[in-house]
Amino acid sequence: MQNAIREVTPLITDNAAVLGLLMVVLGLVFYTANLKNKYIAKFYSVIPPLLLCYFIPGVLNSIHIIDGENSPLTSIGSRFFLPACLILFTLSLNLKEMWNLRKGVGLMFFTGMIGIIIGGPLAVWMTSLVAPSVVGGAGPDEVWRGLGTLAGSWIGGSANQAALREILQPSQELFSATIAVDVFVAYIWMAFLLYGASKQQKFNQFFKADTTEVDALTKRMDEQQKASIRIPETKDLMLMLSLALGGTGLASLLANPITSYMEVHFPELEKFSLTNSFFWLVLFATIIGIILSFTSARKLESAGASKIATVLLYMLIVTIGMQMDVTAILENPGLFMVGIIWISIHALLLLLVGKLMKAPFFYYAIGSMANVGGVASATVTSAAFHPSLVSVGVILSVFSYAVGTYAGWLTAILMQLASPG
Repeated sequence: MQNAIREVTPLITDNAAVLGLLMVVLGLVFYTANLKNKYIAKFYSVIPPLLLCYFIPGVLNSIHIIDGENSPLTSIGSRFFLPACLILFTLSLNLKEMWNLRKGVGLMFFTGMIGIIIGGPLAVWMTSLVAPSVVGGAGPDEVWRGLGTLAGSWIGGSANQAALREILQPSQELFSATIAVDVFVAYIWMAFLLYGASKQQKFNQFFKADTTEVDALTKRMDEQQKASIRIPETKDLMLMLSLALGGTGLASLLANPITSYMEVHFPELEKFSLTNSFFWLVLFATIIGIILSFTSARKLESAGASKIATVLLYMLIVTIGMQMDVTAILENPGLFMVGIIWISIHALLLLLVGKLMKAPFFYYAIGSMANVGGVASATVTSAAFHPSLVSVGVILSVFSYAVGTYAGWLTAILMQLASPG
């Protein structure tokens, strides 16, 4: 996610120093989260460590200690850490188990997508009844144009958002304001889902959810891990990193020429994000991980492949968090409320459908974040429930990348119709 261009020179400009500072943040969060002090334990029972890994770098960015927007670390996180951790997470994939979960997860995923598509125009219409100026504007400043890019982010990811920015052409000021809404509303919502993951049993009891499928899956995975777990040797760690980073290199090698080919021969597929290299990078990384799951490489999970993946994942998280500007939303309180209404409609629809089908909280969370958060956030959310469930979020997120631009464009058109004047 990007933020508005700022003229203030950050205090720390050395990239190695910035990376070191981010790693110190991770170390402090994990160290304090494991302290036995009752007050600290109570704090972390309310504020998940994961949220701090997003928020603290965001604060450092907002007060100009670092510059997240222009740092190469952000692209390193998305281009290296993300595909590498996806490969390590998915190499232990059990497709048979995933197939058993197809109905519940799939239904909640599409429910979440529909919630975004109808939630946008409803939020614009409801806001126009009490504050039409908030969702009005003219020309490039028409608010629906900026919110349309937000729809792309919430049904897919940043690649879809960038594509819709080129299609809808909002002004730079409007786009920057929309980015602030994207960051804050999506992360606040994600924080709730992560909190729910830590309290999933209570949520499932409250909604009388049928957790049989998810419980059976996690139990089997736990038993398999306990039966095969072993202390990793140096060769194991080297194999994990070679597969993760080698697979990332291969995915990038395949993604670039395909992206160029698509741009030249099928430019019309841009609306499906099929001309975006990041989409292909994530897709190929996931495919490589799935292929490895059919080989002896899957045994590396017993040596801690998912733990290495989690380390890479948290390194990704701080590079995402460093792009946040925690002060930007104060300049656009009206748009913030539009975003709150929008995500609330999305959540309510998921709640209604989930209640009817007695879906476990995992279905609810991943059905939402595979849309709203994209691959990175869906991976984080899935891992918060169980590492073996990460592949579910990955595959759904990849699909949302494929349809996100088109669905976001449709949402933008509906918001245009719902806008005042």
